[in-house]
Amino acid sequence: MTVRDRLLAVLVAVLWGLNFLAVRVGLDHYPPFFLSALRFVVLAVPVIVFVPRPKVPVRWLVIYGLGFGAMQFGLLFLAIDQGMPSGQASVVVQASAPFTMLLGALLLGERISRRQLAGVAVAVVGMSVIAVERARSAALLPLLLTLLAALGWAFGNIASRQARPDHPLRFALWMSVVPPLPLLALSAAMEGPGTGWRDVGASFSADGWPGLVALVYTALAGSVVGSGIWTTLLKRYEAGKVAPFSMLVPVVAVLAAWLALGEQPTAWSAIGGTAVVAGVLVGTGWNPFRRRGAAARRGVGPVPVEGGGAVPAQPGPHEREQPRTTRH
Repeated sequence: MTVRDRLLAVLVAVLWGLNFLAVRVGLDHYPPFFLSALRFVVLAVPVIVFVPRPKVPVRWLVIYGLGFGAMQFGLLFLAIDQGMPSGQASVVVQASAPFTMLLGALLLGERISRRQLAGVAVAVVGMSVIAVERARSAALLPLLLTLLAALGWAFGNIASRQARPDHPLRFALWMSVVPPLPLLALSAAMEGPGTGWRDVGASFSADGWPGLVALVYTALAGSVVGSGIWTTLLKRYEAGKVAPFSMLVPVVAVLAAWLALGEQPTAWSAIGGTAVVAGVLVGTGWNPFRRRGAAARRGVGPVPVEGGGAVPAQPGPHEREQPRTTRH
C-alpha cells in the first residue's frame, strides 16, 4: 500500500473509533432506541432519493438491515446507555467475527478450520475475563446487551454474504432504509411516543447542539465517509492488506473514551480486550508474515466493516463465480 492509502486506512479507523465517543455524547441528549433510529433516518432519506437500489433479493436486504442495523445498533446504544463504557463496548462488539464463523457453520454448513477455532477460543477467553471483571464491579446486563449486538452484526454478515451484492457500498447504504421503523416502534413502546421528538426540538438549543453534532457524525462521518474510503481501499488492495487496520478501531475508541470521558480501563479489562482483538485476528486468518503474492492469490484475510470487527474472507477470484462481498 502507498503511504497515502495507509494514512487513509488509519483515518477510517479513527472515524469509526470516534463513533463510540459520539454515541456516548448522543445518549446524553436522546434515548437509545430513538437515537439509533435517527442515525438511520438521516441516511435513509437521501439514499432513497439519490442511490440506486442494489440488485439483491429483498429478503437479504431486510435481514441485513434488521441484524446489522436494528439489532446491532439498537442494543449497542442501549448497552452504552445502561452503563457499558463506550471504549469497552468497542472491544466486546468485535465478538461479531467469531459469531459470524459459528453462524456460518451452523446455518450455511461452512467448515471451521483449526485456526478459526483457536481464534474463537482466544476471543471467548478474553470476553470471559471482561465478564468476570464486570461481575465483580458492575452490572452484567450491559455486557450481555453488547454481546447480543455483536450477534445481530453476525446475522447481518451472513445475510450480506448470501446477498452477494454487485455494489457493496450501495447495499450497505440501502440497509439504512430497514431499521428506522422497527427502532421507532421500539422507542415509542419503551421510551414513550413523544420523548425522542421532544429531544430533537431541544437539540437546536444552546445546550442541545452536542447531541445534534453527535447524531450527524455517527450518520455521515462514520457511515458515508468511512465506508466510502474503506470500500475504495478494498477495491485497490487484497483484503488481507487492508483488514488489519480495522483493529485500530477499538484502540482509538478506548483512547478517546479515556481522554474525553475519563473511562480508564482496568488491568483485567485491558487484558481481556487484548485477547478479544487477538482472537479476531487469529480466527480471521490475518498473518503479517504471509508472503504478499500468496495473500493476493488467495484473497485471504478478514474483511472488516464499519465500526471495526471482521468477517472471514471469501474465496479468491479464481475460486468463485460471484464477486466477493464486503461491507461497512
